[in-house]
Parts: sequence; structure tokens; C-alpha cells
Amino acid sequence: MKKINTNRLINEKSPYLLQHAHNPVDWYPWGEEAFKKAEKEDKPIFLSIGYSTCHWCHVMEEESFEEAEVAGLLNENFVSIKVDREERPDIDAVYMAACQILTGSGGWPLTVLLKPDKKPFFAGTYFPRETAHGRLGIIELLTRVKKLWHEKRDDINESAAHLIRELKDHPRSSTLPEITTDLLEKAFNEFKERYDPDHGGFGTSPKFPSPHNLMFLLHYYILTGEPKALEMAEVTLISMRLGGIYDHLGNGFHRYSTDEEWRLPHFEKMLYDQATMIYAYAEAMKITGNRFYSEVIQSIYRYLTSVLRSPAGGFYSAEDADSDGEEGKFYIWSYAELYELLGDEFEEFRSIFPVEEHGNFIDRIKGGFTGENVIYLPEPLDIMAEKLNTNKDTLEARANYFKGILFERRKSRIHPHLDDKILTDWNGLLIAALARAGRYAKNPEYINTAAGISEFIEKHLKDNRRLLHRFREGEAGIEGFLDDYAFYSLGLIELYKATFNSDYLRLTIEYVEVLLNSFADDAGGFYLTPHHDEDLPARWKDVYDGAMPSGNSVMLRVLITLYHYTGKTDYLKAAEKLIRAFYPSVEKIPHAHSFFLAALEPLLYPAYELVIVGERDNKEIKAALVELTKPAYTNVAVLLKDSANSEKLENFAPFTKGMNTGDTGCFFYLCSNSVCELPVPTAKELFFKMEK
Repeated sequence: MKKINTNRLINEKSPYLLQHAHNPVDWYPWGEEAFKKAEKEDKPIFLSIGYSTCHWCHVMEEESFEEAEVAGLLNENFVSIKVDREERPDIDAVYMAACQILTGSGGWPLTVLLKPDKKPFFAGTYFPRETAHGRLGIIELLTRVKKLWHEKRDDINESAAHLIRELKDHPRSSTLPEITTDLLEKAFNEFKERYDPDHGGFGTSPKFPSPHNLMFLLHYYILTGEPKALEMAEVTLISMRLGGIYDHLGNGFHRYSTDEEWRLPHFEKMLYDQATMIYAYAEAMKITGNRFYSEVIQSIYRYLTSVLRSPAGGFYSAEDADSDGEEGKFYIWSYAELYELLGDEFEEFRSIFPVEEHGNFIDRIKGGFTGENVIYLPEPLDIMAEKLNTNKDTLEARANYFKGILFERRKSRIHPHLDDKILTDWNGLLIAALARAGRYAKNPEYINTAAGISEFIEKHLKDNRRLLHRFREGEAGIEGFLDDYAFYSLGLIELYKATFNSDYLRLTIEYVEVLLNSFADDAGGFYLTPHHDEDLPARWKDVYDGAMPSGNSVMLRVLITLYHYTGKTDYLKAAEKLIRAFYPSVEKIPHAHSFFLAALEPLLYPAYELVIVGERDNKEIKAALVELTKPAYTNVAVLLKDSANSEKLENFAPFTKGMNTGDTGCFFYLCSNSVCELPVPTAKELFFKMEK
């Protein structure tokens, strides 16, 4: 019988670390035990960072970390540490930055070599077992580093010192610039240059959804009327929903597309992608009124509630790309299986969903067709219906019929691994998305689900008024990071907009004060970790909007919104310091900071505060709230002062004191640039004022 190895990861909560708990590598979790051992035995640290649904992390484990020779080299000459990047984004951020400085690129698995004092001297990503095709293998890498560690320690020390200086020097602050719409226009033009007019998206393969880029374009259209911005966003949103990046059987979106046409995805499904996709489709729905977008939101919601919702109320993190040891096996279909399953109806199925005997996608590693098929739609059903001489409703019914048959068959397959940890930051994004979509679509279920997630966070992921980052198997842990506070604060603001429950504003202010007191850099912006955290050789702050918006970009929006809600200039001053800290980076590559730029809009275009005084069921108030969801009123911060929250609101927003209903039952107070106009009693008069 084969001996089963067990290492120290067996005591961890992270699904990713537990996946490696039986490797022959003597893995340690990140902690003092590992660093003391490295110092005592004078060994370098081999740091491997990944996450449970990462395909190439699985490949590297199978090729190397489960292999005796590699394990022997690591155990004899290194102290090996495994980190889940989703549990510890602070560790990942610092060492990913080091990798990008050293190599010009990054990704996962992230492989970093450290001195016992945690200072990095080498970094890379995936390494095969053996050197081949110009790619350094892990055995050769470890052998070389072992030799360098003993023979050229001074070179290693010098390299590490230089790298730490680079990390601590980022980013450089500037004086507060004169912010103009030119920066937004520059970002728009950069997107226009990279836009793929045939398939949507930007650049070539691989293509990432990056919904915050689409949100920027949609907002740019609202503010400028530029039709190309709307076109780029809509073509991309429609193409993604038709393509294989969308799961036509089980709903939800995969991580990214490996081809230009959105057909062949990398199959993992992430909670944050579902959240930000809802956000983007909701914006498109608001602008166009197109039912197509609301149906996409509903389909994502079905996926979320059927697969990722935990019984306790929060939402799980992800589903793996792999099942039964193969990437995408759960999702792809052979021609023969489909023919056997559908029989006489197979050709009709093929007329809707193109499948081929040799397969309908090319293996990106080996080249050539695979014999497998991804389910996608080549064009919208209304266009297809015309070509097939039928109507859209009939065609849609047949498509749904076929999808139901395939879905039932797929349920019998080995399901991808579910990463069941619940993260505050990702759930915060989902709160924001569902609350906003619920408000635009007038769907109380979305809003109630968002409120339920907030209740979960308040009950399970809060300790002494501070947030915790991760919840799994009944246990919360890991002190909250910037993104936890920022994303959850954004979610609370969206919940306030959807419900006018002032408790959500109170909580937002509470969490923003924690950030201002414990995370803020005197030079502007926020660090990823609090001031007392000395776990890493450098503290990191960043503003790049990558797979998700950055915590600093989100905080810019939160601070400016709170300023408009409360009238307190401290929030505006903090926002201005944040802009000053990151402006050089943003100005250099505007399109890489799209959420940051969208957050600037209330500073660049006319913005208003509207205090509505009266009960929510008042007919004038109801009419105004419906109208205010329209695109024209994007930069209006609406406060509702009713009998239930009048006193609370005056505490948060002192400028609302003295505002009352008079004898009319309701009053609308419109304010701008710290000046409030005389109130009006009807929605018609309010919007007449705003149009002026």
C-alpha cells in the first residue's frame, strides 16, 4: 500500500492549502514557524502562491510537488511555504509585484525564492519539472539556487535589497493635478484603438471580460453622448453572452476566453466575475432598456443561488476549471455523445448550436482540433430565427429544450471542485451588483439577497467593529484587508440607494473611518494592510484595475459619494489625497485604471445632492424615485429623510437639519456646490429645476 504523506497544511482552513496537505513536499503555511526554521538552518524559502481553482497550479502540483525527486530537493535544501492568494491577497500582492519587476509579467502559480527575512531575490510563475523548449525546469532551478545560496550569497543579498527598494518606492506621489475630462477622453481613445469590432472586447486572445472597463464606457456614453462608447460596450456584452465563455447550460460566466471570438473559455468560474458582470449588464440595461440584459442578469443570479450560495447566507468563492483531472471536461461534448443523446433531433440542435465531428475548438497548447465541442451561439436568436425561417420565441423554446436535455446529462458527470470559502471582499462586490441591479430592474429579490449577504457579514465576519476576510466551515479568520472594507462599503452604499435604510450609511461610515485611521498612507491612498501589520518586507498600495477594480479605485468612489451624502469635507480631502498619490500611474495608462476614472465623474461633471423629505409611499416621492433611476441622473446623490430615519440622517448629514415637509407632505431639496435651492413639493417641479 502506498504511504500517504501528510504535512502541516492539514490543519489549515483554505481549500487550496488542503489540496496540498498530502504532497511529499514538507509544506508550511505562512507563519513564524517556517521563517524561524529557515533562519536556524540557513536555508532559502521556496514560496508557492496559487488558488484552488487554478489550472496551472494543479499542473505544477501533479508534475512536481507530488514527485519524489522535486520533493527531495525542496525538503533537503529549502523551507517550502504554500499560500492561498485568495486568503492572503497581501502576500500575493507584494510578491507578484516583485515578480513583475523582475520578469515584466506575472500569473499563477507564483513561484518566489526568499531569504529567511522574507525578502525576495527570484520570482517566476509556472515551472515544468524538466527544462524544455526554452523554459527553465524546477529541478534545474532548485539546483542552481542551492549552489548560488552557498557560493554567491552576496549577490543574492544585493538582489534582494535592490528589489525591496523598488517595492517601497511604488507609487510616487505628485502635487494635486488639475483634473479634466481629457483624461477620460484619453482612456476612451485607448479602448477605441484596442477594440475588436468583429467580436467585441479589446486586444487579441486571451480576452478577459473586465466588466469595469465596460462600465467606464457606459458611463462615458451617459456623460458625453459618444455613440462609439455604447457600441463597444454593447457588442462586447452581447458577444460574451453568446460565446462559450458563458455557460449556456448551467449559467454564469467562465474566467476568460482563450480565443478572440469568446468561444473557448478557461473554464473556472469566479464569484467576483459574476458580481462585476451583473454590475455591467445592469448599467447596459439602465441605458438601453433592452430586456436581453435583464435576462442575462437573471441567468447569472440563477447560477449564483443554485451553486455558490451557502446555507448560512454568504456566497462561495469559485468553481474549478478541472474535473476528473482534465480542464473543461465537465463542460465539453463529443460529437458522438451529442448524436447518441439527441438522436433524430441532432441536426436541429446543430442548426442552433454549431458542433463538429472534429470538434469546434483548437487546443491552444497542442494545436489542432480536439474532437470536443463547446456549446455557444454563433449569433443572436432573433437574427438566427430569420435565417431559419422561424420566429425568435419558437427558436428560443427549442434552444431551451435542447439545453435542458444536455444539462440533465451533464449532471451525471464528475462535478468540478467547489471552493467553499466565503470572502468578505468578493461578497461585498456581489452586494453592490445585486443591489444596483435590483434597483434598476425593480426586482426586490435581488435587493433582499444583497441585504442577506450584509447580514451574514455583520454576523460572521466582524470582530470588535473590524472586518475579517475569510469564513469557512463555521470559522472566521484573517484580519480584513483594504478590499474587504472598500468593496463592502461600496455594497453598503448601493444597499442604501436601493432601500434608503440609513443603517447602511452608518455602517459605511464606520468602516471608512477604520480605513482612514488604520490603512491610510500620509501621502494619500490606502495600503492593502493596516498600519500594525509588519508581516511583509514592504507594505503595498496599488490602483491598477485588473481582474477586479482595485481597492483604492473603489475607495475613491466611496469617499466622493460619502462627501456628497454627508457634506463632510474630510472625505473629499481624503479623495483628493488619493488622486494625488496615484495620478502619475493613472495618467500614464488611463485605460488600465477605468474604475478609478469612472469614480472621478462627480468631480468632472455637474453633480447634485437631493434630499427628499417625506414618506416613501408618497405618490410624488414614488414618481421621483422611478425617474431618478434613469441615466440622466447618474451623478445625483439621493437622501430620503422620512419619519423612520430623520434623526439618524441628521447625525450623518448635518446639512439636512431643518429640512422638513412643510404642509405639503413632501419636499424636494436640490443642492449643488454646498448650496441648496428652495424646496419644491412635486416631482415635476424638481425635474424642471434639474433640466435647467
